[in-house]
Amino acid sequence: MAQLINSDVFLAFSTYATIVVLKMMFMSFLTAYYRFTRKAFSNWEDTKFGKNAEERKKMLQTHPDVERVRRCHQNDLENIIPFVLIGLLYALTDPDLSTALLHFRVFVGSRFIHTVAYVTSIPQPSRALTWLAGMLTTFSMAYRVLTTALYL
Repeated sequence: MAQLINSDVFLAFSTYATIVVLKMMFMSFLTAYYRFTRKAFSNWEDTKFGKNAEERKKMLQTHPDVERVRRCHQNDLENIIPFVLIGLLYALTDPDLSTALLHFRVFVGSRFIHTVAYVTSIPQPSRALTWLAGMLTTFSMAYRVLTTALYL
């Protein structure tokens, strides 16, 4: 186990996994920012800054900008968690460092570009292509894990 932790591939994986997990966590703050600036909350207790009951009722609404950021965050959850799990297993297969770095960098880059495309409403197919790049990268690592460690 100590050999794995000291390997360059594992250290690279740890770095890139941490970056995308922090990016995913940042999306919570971005959602909160949009909620406050758009005055669009989903819970009554979140409207306490309203001046009166009528204003508080108006704050209980959905807003397209808030929903867009929430969907982007949901997409992160659906893609980053599998990347972290499969990437860890991939690091255990002792891949070539340059190949591993390519996988990690493509995935991380795709998630950042995906977020920018999603939040700023850049027209399709930009968002779909960046999602696909990340998904194919994760599948590529999963293929390596299965072909290296196949046990039936």
